[in-house]
Amino acid sequence: MKSISPNLNIMIKACEKASKVLIRDFGEIENLQVSKKGPKDFVTNADRKVEQILIKELSKKKFSIITEESGYIEREKIDEFWIIDPIDGTTNFLHGIPHFCISIAYASNNEILAGVIFDPIKNEIFYGEKNLGSFYNNQRIRVSKKNKLEECLFATNFDSMIDIDLNLRISGSAALDLAYTASGRLDGFFQKKLNIWDIAAGILILQEAGGKIEPIDIKKLNNHKIVASSEAINVDLKRLMKNF
Repeated sequence: MKSISPNLNIMIKACEKASKVLIRDFGEIENLQVSKKGPKDFVTNADRKVEQILIKELSKKKFSIITEESGYIEREKIDEFWIIDPIDGTTNFLHGIPHFCISIAYASNNEILAGVIFDPIKNEIFYGEKNLGSFYNNQRIRVSKKNKLEECLFATNFDSMIDIDLNLRISGSAALDLAYTASGRLDGFFQKKLNIWDIAAGILILQEAGGKIEPIDIKKLNNHKIVASSEAINVDLKRLMKNF
């Protein structure tokens, strides 16, 4: 792996450790699908287990923490913090669909400085650091070069957008949608009602891959709206999204 900062190294190691539990628990989902109890409680417990592993590993630094399950955890350093989503794509996980990830961002003074998105089932890791670029499995990534909306593929989770004349997919994981946009698999992503832990890592990875997205306030935990894409199509996409 290319030379990375100590903070990013801790984030990646935390993802790798937590992913072992996630892979094992995901392997149990198929059996639980046919049981009377069902997998919902099991998945909730998996979410919490992964979160606790991540918190333990990341606590080697005394940063505060924002996380989906536990909320805000104040530590010695209140201006530096981790933003954690232990399972982004929980519904996919719940139904045995192998499209979900662990997402971690590092922020300081209301600015995201590093992000990691790790898909444990596909063993794909996307990561980036401010001013140092973004990478997929150690290879530099860039956003798509397409410049015509009709030739592009977009992700969204906003059902009423289906009537818009775009090629759309709903994947169930905002973090992976941003990572895929950063790596050129998708050409853009737009969605409403997002939480900061859904998107913090992906925003940094997208920006460092040359993507365009409006600034967000990372101290605002909920109800974010984003339109993300390459710079080549961003103006046209936002114009189409004017009532979004």
